[in-house]
Order: sequence, then structure tokens, then C-alpha cells
Amino acid sequence: MIAPDTTALILLAAGKSARFGLSDKLTAMFLGQPLGMHAVTALEAVPFARRIVVKDGVELDYAARGYQVVRNPRPEDGLSLSVRLGVQAARGDGIEAVLIALADMPRITATHVHRLFDTQHGANSVVASSDGVRPRPPVLFGSGRFDALERLEGDAGARDVIRAGRHVVASPDELVDVDTQQELDELLAKFGQTRA
Repeated sequence: MIAPDTTALILLAAGKSARFGLSDKLTAMFLGQPLGMHAVTALEAVPFARRIVVKDGVELDYAARGYQVVRNPRPEDGLSLSVRLGVQAARGDGIEAVLIALADMPRITATHVHRLFDTQHGANSVVASSDGVRPRPPVLFGSGRFDALERLEGDAGARDVIRAGRHVVASPDELVDVDTQQELDELLAKFGQTRA
């Protein structure tokens, strides 16, 4: 039975933020803290065995929040390289699964992540989040999927594996990821705020 205390959290925080513009989107402020720290805060209460962040040049101090930092030297190679690096770092005694989350998803909750664990069925598990239309992160992968994750290429990567897995539906608002400044502005507007 996969549980958080036998699972490594892999937070993906490497990317060029090309669609966001000139600045690093993860350092943009959202509700009083950097966008890239909301997932960290939301998942603090989940008792993961290990916490790993895969990043490139982002200046946020994940190590101070208990994360092992893994550097992605080539984020332009696509999301799959970050996944491979994270899984390689996660492998070790007692790790039965990885939970892959994105640092640009500021609304994910510990409650939803626990629902992913409730849906798993062992070492070959693939349990993805879904907005009711398409699957997306966070995604729980049992250790039986580690080898396949380490063979991923490009940005599409695990898309087919995730589509074939189990899906746990959550509100689209909870699974929003911020890629553009307009998306950040729209998200802030839901809270009656604007960027300074």
C-alpha cells in the first residue's frame, strides 16, 4: 500500500517562463508570497518521505523549506528531463512512489493529494488529477513506473501513461497552472486583487 511516508514529492520548477514574459513567473507575487512557493506551503502537511525540487535558475530558496535541490541544466529539452532527474534523485531505500507536482500550480491542496493516495492500487499505479476534461498534475506514480519515467523524452513525456491511469477529479480552479501574466492577473482578480 503506497502512503505519503513511502513517497517522494518531486516539485518541478525548471522552465524558461517564455509565455510569461521577461521575468521568472515563480517569483511573481500571488497572495503575499511568490507563486512558486504556494505548492510548497500547501503540501507541508503531507508527510512525504522526501521532498525534491527540480529547478534551473529560479532564485527561490526551496532548500530552506526542506527540499533536496536537483538542477536541470537543460530546461529547454522539455518537461521530461525534469521528470527523469527527479525520479533518479528519488530512487532509494523505502521509496515506493513519487508524486509529481508543478511549482506553478498555486491552488493545489493537501486534501486533493490525499485523494490521489486513496485511489492508488500498488506499485504500478498511475493516478492523475483531472479537471473533468483532461488529466494533469499532480500525478502519483508507483515504483513499477520509475523505469518508464526515466525513459521519457520531450514535453509530451508521460501524457499517454497519464491518460491511461486512474483520474481524480478536482475543481478546475484548484488545478489551475499559471503560464502567462494574463492568467496570473485573472487568478488575482478572483481574490479581488491586482498586481502591484
